[in-house]
Amino acid sequence: MDKLIPIDQAVAKIKDGMTLMIGGFLSNGTPEKLIDALVRSGVGNLTVICNDTSFPDRGIGKLIVSRQIKKLYTSHIGTNPETGEQLNAGRIEIEFCPQGTLAERIRAGGNGLGGILTLTGLGTMVAEGKRIINVGGKDYLLETPLRADVALIGASMGDRSGNLVYRGTSQNFNPVMASAADVVIAQVRELVETGAIPAENVRTPAIFIDYIVN
Repeated sequence: MDKLIPIDQAVAKIKDGMTLMIGGFLSNGTPEKLIDALVRSGVGNLTVICNDTSFPDRGIGKLIVSRQIKKLYTSHIGTNPETGEQLNAGRIEIEFCPQGTLAERIRAGGNGLGGILTLTGLGTMVAEGKRIINVGGKDYLLETPLRADVALIGASMGDRSGNLVYRGTSQNFNPVMASAADVVIAQVRELVETGAIPAENVRTPAIFIDYIVN
């Protein structure tokens, strides 16, 4: 099945008020073309799950500057001063989550788990309002799973069926997000024909991918 579609057609599937997962670390592995198209679309009131908000002129930072995001689940915002300004002005709501915990909450969402138990954040502001569960005489913080309506991920290479390959650290959050959304749109840098990628090199199988853009 050929899953390649035009970028504007892909972004048209994103509506006001949806929850998105966007892959990448700063802008490494981020689907920049999809984000640019999303900015052009003007869709807003979005909830975004991501590792960070990059920089004002790159990656997810562009969505911050254009004020299309109402809520964030993220691990840090320090590289984008615009995010901090919007937070302080009450224009955006942010739930901070330790990076490893964020990844595991997404993994839990993708694997049908009810949450994860972790020591990270226990006894800090991260634990405020969350359940603490004792296992074997030791307290753990319960972190609930995260899922999204749409995931936007970036891959180094992909075939027309949706099998994906990531080079270096660009895989970061992309593979785990591909399993945790109702619709997954992958932007690939290099598009190849189905069958051109050796099976052992596939990091995200086509079954997780609904659409491909190039």
